[in-house]
Amino acid sequence: MPMKLIRPLAALALLVASALPAGAADAVFPPGLRLGMVPLIGLSTAKTFPGFESGDGSVKVLITELPPAAYGEVVSAFNSNPAGTAGVKQDKIETPAGLAYFTTESGKAGETPVKRYSMIVPGAGFSGYVAVQIPENATKIYTDEAVRQMFASTVTRKQVSTEEQIALMPFKITDLADFKDIRTLAPGASIILADGNESMGYESKPFMILGLIGATPQQADDRARFAQEAALQIPGVRESRVTMSEPIRINGQQGFETRIDGVSGKDKTPVTVVQWIRFSSGGASLRIIASAPRDQWPAAFTRFRAVRDGIQPKG
Repeated sequence: MPMKLIRPLAALALLVASALPAGAADAVFPPGLRLGMVPLIGLSTAKTFPGFESGDGSVKVLITELPPAAYGEVVSAFNSNPAGTAGVKQDKIETPAGLAYFTTESGKAGETPVKRYSMIVPGAGFSGYVAVQIPENATKIYTDEAVRQMFASTVTRKQVSTEEQIALMPFKITDLADFKDIRTLAPGASIILADGNESMGYESKPFMILGLIGATPQQADDRARFAQEAALQIPGVRESRVTMSEPIRINGQQGFETRIDGVSGKDKTPVTVVQWIRFSSGGASLRIIASAPRDQWPAAFTRFRAVRDGIQPKG
């Protein structure tokens, strides 16, 4: 091979190799998640979503957690159609987390041609999902093989520390009321505090979900209607009946308390649920959903209020 061709090929090989991930010991977990991997060279922790991105934001690696059943559904879809669909390449790879299934396809982000990769892996009580988007003009550096090696570095951890999860929330939680199982539902957006756990289910014991919701009504009558409608649409609660709904003050701010009776879980456990909304005149409002089996309600309600009253703004 002529020397004049060897130099640029060697340079290209070095450039491609530089995008490959480092050793497995360097796996990075996005804050609040149980799924991590070794990011490709040139990528760092993203600022606006869980995962990694390039300095200019054009290369994105989104990492999230899905329900545990999602992995099995994807495996079944792969097995029923091993050839894939038109334009979508299917593949699988062994990882420290387990056997991963992924797809590769071309598409567009606006007017920009991109390459997309989607991967799912099994986790303990969850399915790990990764979505990668690379502009076409960066695929000589971030090659199929580089992405494949990044996928191959995927690892999971059994749990995320309570301190790490709470630190992500946009408010302080100063009283956990002896809840032991703390788990992020959406990093930086919602969190569950429970006596039960993910594998056994939450419905048979007291639990709380804390999070923020977007724009809420400003007028009192509209807030009452909004609160009741939101309470009756709480996922997982069936045969719901409002037993109380009234305005209250929560830490000096206007709020609304709504209670419903219903049943929850596969065993149709009779539960009482309280929803508190602490309204904000601007920005997001705090929403708390707390549920307990009806025979455990009196003691649970005291704990629920302790958590509610201990939520403080950051800063």
